[in-house]
Amino acid sequence: MNQYTMKSSHRNLLFGAMGIGLVCLILTWLSDDAHHTRFWTNFLHNSVFFTMISAMALFFITASITAYAGWYTTFKRVWEAFSMFLIIGLVLLAIVGLGNYMHWHHLYHWADEAEVAKDTILKGKASFLNKNWYMGATVICLGAWAFFAVKLRSLSLDEDKSGNSNYTQHKTMRVYAAAFLPIVGFTSAALLWQWIMSIDAHWYSTLFAWYATASAFVTMVALTILMIIFLKNNGYFDIVNDNHMHDLGKFLFAISVFWTYLWFSQFMLIWYANIGEETIYFRERYDNYPALFFGNLAVNFLVPFIVLMRNDTKRKFGSVTFVAIIVLIGHWVDYFLMIKPGALINRNHALGHGHDHGAEVGHDAAHGAEQAVEHASNFVSGFTMPGLLEIGTFVGFLGLFAYVSLVVLSKSSLVAKNDPYLEESLHHHVV
Repeated sequence: MNQYTMKSSHRNLLFGAMGIGLVCLILTWLSDDAHHTRFWTNFLHNSVFFTMISAMALFFITASITAYAGWYTTFKRVWEAFSMFLIIGLVLLAIVGLGNYMHWHHLYHWADEAEVAKDTILKGKASFLNKNWYMGATVICLGAWAFFAVKLRSLSLDEDKSGNSNYTQHKTMRVYAAAFLPIVGFTSAALLWQWIMSIDAHWYSTLFAWYATASAFVTMVALTILMIIFLKNNGYFDIVNDNHMHDLGKFLFAISVFWTYLWFSQFMLIWYANIGEETIYFRERYDNYPALFFGNLAVNFLVPFIVLMRNDTKRKFGSVTFVAIIVLIGHWVDYFLMIKPGALINRNHALGHGHDHGAEVGHDAAHGAEQAVEHASNFVSGFTMPGLLEIGTFVGFLGLFAYVSLVVLSKSSLVAKNDPYLEESLHHHVV
């Protein structure tokens, strides 16, 4: 079968998942503190996580087009479908940006002008960390990503209809793909600094954007594997063979190792330098979130490394499905650990439970570490560890992402029949 049709049972399942997510968000709001910090961190966490997965699908398409790659052509519609979620992500993250103006949340310490005025470190970053830059960069950059996603999919579909022997559409796609790569390279770093890194506003890392992007990239590969296996189990994608799955398994393995390299590099270099406004981030997580901190490394490195080290396991649906699910959940927890500890400090400060961020900031660089390590040391549901509401919200966003992707897949042929590299992909073989 070459045209996907969503079954009513699958639609109901996804609607149920989205319903669970909506109910969990409502319950989080109703049971939250005065600033609804748990609600907004859950909203931000999942919005950024799935938006970045979508962006990485678009990145992989454009990188492959630019590199004249052909192996992925049989299933490229999956990545095109993933990339369409960027439109939803634009709306979700614009809501977060609007919240900075409307004082709906206290996610970012730098969004409070009164606090910035008495904080030397935040004053120095105010030209970048401000509401206008946050909202403008989110709307303009994410809007640009969504434009490229829509344009490339449109050209891909036109290619199906025209059957042009001159491959006019594909040549145009190469132009757009080459233009997108430097745009996403620069803007993704700036957006990740604003969306996530600026929650810990006194901290910075030159490796953070690479780290967060690698986490999203390997999750995108995991979701690609799960989507292909789902479609194959329902009678679609017969032309996607063991060799394609083998290469996806290699990417799952390789990027997991690359992510681990970035994890260690960021941790080792910052810990070794022992500069206050850098070590603040790791000391907070090392001291107060040890289970998540070390579990993150174990799950996201050891499981894919051990299971996928053998060549044959990359071709076994059971093995790659297991690893893909672990990677999906593991890197969702990775983003949780990027966001929640800093947000908890900001929440405690906003509620008057922590000490003044601005007090004597700037006397010395190490002072930043002292002020942020101090936080509520007792277990805080939804912050210290993901709770049922966090898991339910994740299920809802995952259902939304899958629903959007499957609806997009149902709108066109699953096979790009006039892609110039289709024949190469059909005969793709891994030695």
